[in-house]
Amino acid sequence: MISSASITPETPTGRILRRFRADPMARIAVLVIILFALLAGGTALLSSMGVNWPYNPNLTSLEQKLLPPSPSHWLGTDNLGRDVLSRMLHGASISLTVGLIAVAVSLGIGVVVGAIAGYFGGKIDQILMRSVDALLCFPTFFLILTAVALLGPSLINIVIVIGLVSWTGTARLVRGEFLTLRETEYVKSARVLGQRAWTIITRHILPNAAAPILVTAVLGIPDAILSEAGLSFLGFGVQPPQATWGNIIADGKTYLLDAWWLILFPGLAILIASLSFYLAGDALREAAESRN
Repeated sequence: MISSASITPETPTGRILRRFRADPMARIAVLVIILFALLAGGTALLSSMGVNWPYNPNLTSLEQKLLPPSPSHWLGTDNLGRDVLSRMLHGASISLTVGLIAVAVSLGIGVVVGAIAGYFGGKIDQILMRSVDALLCFPTFFLILTAVALLGPSLINIVIVIGLVSWTGTARLVRGEFLTLRETEYVKSARVLGQRAWTIITRHILPNAAAPILVTAVLGIPDAILSEAGLSFLGFGVQPPQATWGNIIADGKTYLLDAWWLILFPGLAILIASLSFYLAGDALREAAESRN
């Protein structure tokens, strides 16, 4: 018989992960995300070794332009005879890279601003939150579009601009969590013991606010992917001949009736990748809020 003393209590993180794993849609979403990550990572690794599978994404052949899907070109070719599958695989690595790095930048800024505003309150909170409110008055995508137009279209500029513009929601969320957690008994006890504000924030409050921050991060990735695709479609994103899902669609819009595959396949890739992150983030949020 197992004694009750030998049973290890379930941690909050373990409880959230258990609820998350119990959601069938979450499991499917995670599998799809892993598949995209493996395809993107494998393509980037092979490309760094000088190997292009199934073809060189920038290899043109006017004799094979606008070929429909076939055994030799699974997703067809574009108006320059380039293999669409090869270009989509390279585009996946760019989209996921933009999503992850931009969210990391956004998360870093949002957590710092929200933590300072929520913990210290007063005039600091007022100044920071009014700045956030001012930024929220402008549509995020148009801010990104304007900044990229001024700085110039490049992968680095896109990542930095998306990250610098998208942190306001995270800041408001973190501030709300800190306003609640700073009044808990363990935080008050830490203050009485003379612990520094930085120690209280990083050791006592931030770990307990990790779940909603993680949800925000997961839900921010598809937003960054869609922003990059939109910029590339408009010609302000990653520039040709480098392939992204957005500029593949941009190249294909002229041939919509003659080469439907140029719109359909990259459009489905954007839809499936974004939907998977949204479903995973929503399941994670429900797991964090569940009482069971």
